This record gives sequence, C-alpha cells and structure tokens, in this order.
Amino acid sequence: MAPPPESETLRLHASFLCSLAIALLRAGRLSAASHLLSSLPSPPAPLLLRRLIPALATSGLAAAAIRFRPADPASLNALLYSHCRLRLLRPAIALLRSSRPTTVAYNILLAALSDHAHAPAVLAEMCKRGVPFDGVTVNTLLAGLCRNGQVDAAAALADRAGGITPWMSSAGTLSLLDIAGFGDTPAALSVADRMTAQGLPMDVVGYNTLVAGFCRAGQVDAARGVLDMMKEAGVDPNVATYTPFIVYYCRTKGVEEAFDLYEGMVRNGVLLDVVTLSALVAGLCRDGRFSEAYALFREMDKVGAAPNHVTYCTLIDSLAKAGRGKELLSLLGEMVSRGVVMDLVTYTALMDWLGKQGKTDEVKDTLRFALSDNLSPNGVTYTVLIDALCKAHNVDEAEQVLLEMEEKSISPNVVTFSSVINGFVKRGLLDKATEYKRMMKERGINPNVVTYGTLIDGFFKFQGQDAALEVYHDMLCEGVKVNKFIVDSLVNGLRQNGKIEEAMALFKDASGSGLSLDHVNYTTLIDGLFKAGDMPTAFKFGQELMDRNMLPDAVVYNVFINCLCMLGKFKEAKSFLTEMRNMGLKPDQSTYNTMIVSHCRKGETAKALKLLHEMKMSSIKPNLITYNTLVAGLFGTGAVEKAKYLLNEMVSAGFSPSSLTHRRVLQACSQSRRLDVILDIHEWMMNAGLHADITVYNTLLQVLCYHGMTRKATVVLEEMLGSGIAPDTITFNALILGHCKSSHLDNAFATYAQMLHQNISPNIATFNTLLGGLESVGRIGEAGTVLIEMEKSGLEPNNLTYDILATGHGKQSNKVEAMRLYCEMVGKGFVPKVSTYNALISDFTKAGMMTQAKELFKDMQKRGVHPTSCTYDILVSGWSRIRNGTEVKKCLKDMKEKGFSPSKGTLSFICRAFSKPGMTWQAQRLLKNLYRV
Repeated sequence: MAPPPESETLRLHASFLCSLAIALLRAGRLSAASHLLSSLPSPPAPLLLRRLIPALATSGLAAAAIRFRPADPASLNALLYSHCRLRLLRPAIALLRSSRPTTVAYNILLAALSDHAHAPAVLAEMCKRGVPFDGVTVNTLLAGLCRNGQVDAAAALADRAGGITPWMSSAGTLSLLDIAGFGDTPAALSVADRMTAQGLPMDVVGYNTLVAGFCRAGQVDAARGVLDMMKEAGVDPNVATYTPFIVYYCRTKGVEEAFDLYEGMVRNGVLLDVVTLSALVAGLCRDGRFSEAYALFREMDKVGAAPNHVTYCTLIDSLAKAGRGKELLSLLGEMVSRGVVMDLVTYTALMDWLGKQGKTDEVKDTLRFALSDNLSPNGVTYTVLIDALCKAHNVDEAEQVLLEMEEKSISPNVVTFSSVINGFVKRGLLDKATEYKRMMKERGINPNVVTYGTLIDGFFKFQGQDAALEVYHDMLCEGVKVNKFIVDSLVNGLRQNGKIEEAMALFKDASGSGLSLDHVNYTTLIDGLFKAGDMPTAFKFGQELMDRNMLPDAVVYNVFINCLCMLGKFKEAKSFLTEMRNMGLKPDQSTYNTMIVSHCRKGETAKALKLLHEMKMSSIKPNLITYNTLVAGLFGTGAVEKAKYLLNEMVSAGFSPSSLTHRRVLQACSQSRRLDVILDIHEWMMNAGLHADITVYNTLLQVLCYHGMTRKATVVLEEMLGSGIAPDTITFNALILGHCKSSHLDNAFATYAQMLHQNISPNIATFNTLLGGLESVGRIGEAGTVLIEMEKSGLEPNNLTYDILATGHGKQSNKVEAMRLYCEMVGKGFVPKVSTYNALISDFTKAGMMTQAKELFKDMQKRGVHPTSCTYDILVSGWSRIRNGTEVKKCLKDMKEKGFSPSKGTLSFICRAFSKPGMTWQAQRLLKNLYRV
C-alpha cells in the first residue's frame, strides 16, 4: 500500500497535535498546550480550528488564538470573550472593528464595557453599523447602568417607549431589582410590584436578587423582610438566598451569626455550595481563626463542594497577611497539583508575602509566572511589587515599575506613592520623597496619614525636629486627621531628639483631645521617660495605662524590664518578670533576651547562662539574637570553650550563623585579645553555613588589621578574591589601617595607590587613617601630601582630621602650626577631643608656657570637654617645673574632687620640685601613701 502524500501526513500530524492540545487545555495544562501549538507543522483543519480557538480563548491564551486568524463567528466571539475576560479591552475593540461583527459579538463587548460607563457608546456604534440589538443587549445595558449606580438612567431606559421596552425580559427587570444594592429600598420594592403588574411574578431568582442587593448595601433587616415575604408567597429559599446573609455576616465580623445560619441551612436540607462555604472560610480567616478555616476547607470535598480558586485564594491571601509562609506554600502546592488555576489575586497575595520576607527576586519571578499565564497585572499587583522593591532599598527599580504602570494606563494610588516615598525616606533622600508627595497632589491623589507618618519619621531621622514638625503642620493644614500612628511617630521622634518634655506634652494633648491611644503609644512614651532617667513619671504613665482599663501586655512589661536592666537595676527587673507571670502573661524571647544582653554587657555571663536555662525550662526557644548575644559575651570574657559549645547548639537548633553573628563574635575576640581563635572561628562559621559576602570578609579584615596582623589579612584577601568577591572602600581602609598599626607607612601608601588604580573611591576615613599613621610615627610634616589628595577627591577635613593634625604638630612641638589648626578647627564649629587638648597643653607645659596651657585648659571646659587624669598630670608636672605650689595644690584638689589620682611620674615631679634636699625619697613615699598609688 502506497504511503499517503507528504502534505496529507503533515495535515494528519497537525490534527493529532491540535486534538492533543485541546485535551491539555481542558486539563488545565496551559504551558504544555501552548508549547505544543507553537510546533504545529501546518495550520489545523477549519473544523478542528473551530474547537481549538474557543478552547484557547476560554483558557486565557488569547494571543495564541489570534495567530490562527479566526474567520467564523463562533471562533471570533470566543476570542473576543477571552480578551474581555482578561480586561484587554483595547485589543477587543480593535478585533471587533476589523471584522464583520454580529449582535452576539457586540453583546460580549457591551458586557465588558458596561462597568466603564461606555455601554451607551457601544449601543450607538451598533446602530450606526446596522447591527440589530436583542433582549440580551437591552438587559446587559440595564445591568451595567444599575451596577454603576445610574439607577435613574436605567429606569428611564426601561420606561422608554418605542423599540426598547418590548425587548426587556425578566433578566432586565432583575437588574432593576438590583438597585437594592444602592440602599434604595422603596425603589427596589416598587420594581418588584411592577413585575407582578406586568405579569412577571416574582420567583426565587427575583427574591434572591433583592436579598443580595439589600445585604450588599448593609440593609440586612430589609433583606430579612424579603425572606419573610418570600416564605409568605410560598417560594422556598435556596442556597443562593442564604449565601448573601452569610457573606454579610462574615464581612462584618459576625462569624457566629453566619454559622448559626449555616447550621439552620443544614437542618433544613439546603445543599451548600462552594460559594457559601468559601464565604465561611473567608470569615474565619478574617477573624484569625485559621485552624477552623482550614478544617472547614478540608470538609468541603466531603460535602460535594470542591474548593475552587476563590476558596484557595482566600486562604492563601489570609495566610500571607498573617505571615504563615509554611502553610501558604503547602496550600499553593496542593492548588497546583489539583489543577486549580491561580488567578491574579493569588499571585498578588504570594508576591506580597514574598516581599515581606525581603525576597524581591522571587517577587519578580512570581509576576513573570502570572504574565506567562496571560494574566494582566493591575494596580494592586504593581503596588505590591513597588513596595517590595522599596523595602529592599531598590527604589530606582521601583521608579521604573511606576513608569511601566503609567505606560500601561494603570493609575497608581495613594498606597503606590506612599511605598515609593517610604523607599526614598529609608535612603535619606528626603528631597525625592517630597517631590513625589508634590506629584501625588498634582495628580489629585491626596497624601494620607500613612504618607505623612513616613515623612515625619524620615525628617526626624535625617533633618531634625524642626523639619519634621513642619511636615506635621502641613498635614494639619491639608485637613488630614491625626491618629495614634502619627502620635507615635511624633513622640518617638521627639524623645530620640532628647525632647522628652515636648513628647510628653504632645502625648497629653492628643489624649486630652479624645484621641484613643493604645498600648504602643504608651509604651513609646514610657520607654522614652525611662531612657531619660525619669523613672517616677514612667511609672505614672504605666499606672495611667491600667487606669484606662488597658492592662499592660508583654511588650509593656518588656519595656520596663529593658529600661531597668539598662539602669543596672536587675533586682527590680526580676521582680517585674515575676509580676508579669502573676498577671498571666507569658515572658517571651524578647523578655529574656533583654536581661541576657544586660548581663553580658556587664560581663556576667554566668547569670546570662542561668537565664538561658530558665528560658528553656519555660519552653521558650532561644532565637538567633539569644545565641548571638551569649556567644559574643562568652568570647568577650575569654570563655572560648563555652562559646564554641553554644555555637554548636545554635547550629543544631537550625540557626545558621549570620553576618551579625560573625561580626559580634570576632569583635568580642578582639576585645578580649583572643586573637589566636579568630581565624578558627571564622572558618568554623563558614563550614556551619555562613554566607561569605563582602561584609563577612571586611569584618575579618578589620579585626585582623586593627591588631596589625597584615600578613594574615593578605591571605584572607587572596581567599576573598579567589571567591570572586571584589574589594570595596572598606576593604582597602582596613588594609591601610593594618599597615599603619604595624608602622609600615610605605605599604599603607602603596595600598592607597592600588585602591586608586582599581577605581575605588577613597572616603574621609581613608585619609584620616593615613594621617593617623603619619602622626603615630612622627611624620606629620608629610601630611600636606595627604591633604592635597583629600582635596582632589572632593572631601573636606572633619573633626577627626583636625584632631590628628593638631595632635601631631603638638607632639612635634610645632606650636604655631598646632595652634593655627586648633583655631581653624574651632572656627568651623568642631570640638577638639580631650587627647588633642592634652597634646597641645603638654607642648606648652614643656616649653614653660603655663599661661597658654592654662587658657587652653579653661577653653576645653567651656566647650564641654571634660579633663581626664592625664590632663591634670600634664598640668601638675608643668606647674611643678616652675615650682608654682599654689597652682599645683589647686590642680591636686580638683583631681581629688573628680576622683582622680596623680600618676607615679607626677608624684616624682612634685617631690623633686618641692622637697627639701635629701628628703626626696621620703616625700615621694608620703605622697604615694596619701594618694594610694
């Protein structure tokens, strides 16, 4: 038998693949179907094409359907419906106008545009093109007008004579009944009476429409009245009658009433459907009763109402908002495995949760998956993406997304703009944030309390109290009402700026104006009062909290415990812990971590470990903060073996060392001078899962170089470069410091040259380190070269720069240059450090210029710089050299009042200057006994 011709083979192959694609589409395997259709060897047969195009269109693969150029009306209508369902209205209109449309095609477009108030224009176009309208056309138009609240226009259309009224069916009248949803009870009941008068008796659908409308308008009593009318008319309620009540109760936090009605439905034998059960699941989720929601969700299959995408979306969205990621991902996997198609709400909820976890790459991937499923992102989706990017400090990319929104004619709202403003505020770019606030107002979008709260926080942090209060006054002028969040921002900002009295006054004003303040507001103020040292007032506000019937929660107790620990009052803190338990409140990780931190700061690691044991006995699991604090504390006291044991326990508990763990541990080793274990601990953490990035390597280099261990630092640098991590300014600054610490100045300058060669910009710390190196080896005369380099980089000397220069010249007895730098420094508003004053005073005392030394001593105190024991030793030695006993006695008296004792060298100076010949040794012993040196 001869084989079929090649063209016939291709046609049969295409038909087979086309049939397979249709089967895949029905099974919900859209990606596989799309891939299969892209490899068709020839166009499908017309008969098969009529089946394929509707299947593609209803699956949302409109783009794939268009390439087959549908010609018959059925395929065209299916494609048009797909565009409209995906809200791709412009392509839908273009497709309709480029073809020979039918009444059905226009009805499809009319249904999509009716919610946009464009339906009358579509009707006019139909008449112009000679396309007849039918009952569906009229009823669709009526439904659209009613949904848009144009009740009068709908009623006028229904009453219009000549050509339209005859087309109106019960469906159109039902649309008029739906005006109940706008709260117009008399009008809705009037329509019901007119239906009866026109020979259209009210059936279950009509009554259900009224019930649904009244429930949607919040008029549940009117809905109950309709239910009574329905029973009196002998019409049996069905599941669609009761569902609007359940939806209403669930949305208004009346879940118990919803379940009473649900049980009544079951008793009356009303079969529940997926809509009713999904509403109950949503109500439980809204109430935070996730376990019950999940149990009901699992019961749905058993009663024959399999969960649909709405049910899944409801649960996933609620779990995302509650931060329950594990359950969310499990449910998402189940949804995909059961072939339930994810909609835009699900994708958006998943993006929102991922964004809150800081996983911006996964957020963008999720959006790409949504796009691949032919879903068009809306304003909410884009806002979630922008918020995630801004929280990750990627505000530049967020701006690009905002531009993309505008290109797609998707209008940003107040939440979108507030997210962008928050992103700029976090980066300290307040001018940009303010510019976006202005842009909002130009577009008719009024900043809300969240927008202003963000700006107030930012201005307090970066530009101070006056600028923040100016934003607050702008807010009041715009008519935005103050709420408890704004009060918290203001109180927090004022207290952090040392204005606790103003914070307290503002708090009292807000409370006195009738604003309902909560635990958070009280906690912020109480914390500020404690930190300002005003314990009595803090306790007074704690009492006021209880007087207002707001019993202190765990957070309030944690503030009291934290502040008492900071003040060193551990006994009182412990009593608060006991009282907390007596109040029925369970101490949490934060409670114990607060006390553990305080003990570790004082080096009381034994007490801190005892608290860890108590924590475990109370079934409170230590977290990463607990372990970080204890491990660093133990390393800081030299208890290396105990620290290593806790590190192993931390990893066993499922915590990987973070860059914070690494930094705190290495710094603790540095402070306790356990330099022998630094590299071992670093390597151990790397093996335990520490992600090696530039921050980790810079920390290690800084610790090594601080102690002058430049050879080991060089080995670490080579390892870092071998891992593909490029050095940055911090890396080179650490290496330069290491060379300066070990007095290898030539190597320090060579490292600086290498830094420039690699196009890495130095900062002020780079130049100050080089200047400090020159000062430490007595080469301050070469500082001019460094200052020229600093000027080339566009940097100006800061306080530390002047301290180093003045101190260096003072030590070299270059009084003229030292005093010139000192005068220039204070002229710019900088306050010299005590070490700078000591160097300058010492230079004058060595030269016997005690008048100038005394003037500098007075000046330092005027500027709020407190003399140290070393300052007094320098002065006493200077006055002793010129045998001025009066000034020596005065200095010794000041020293004693401040709790200082003269050094052995100073006492030797005094003895040599003032003892009788041959009595120097006895005088020195007498002074030593007197000052217990």
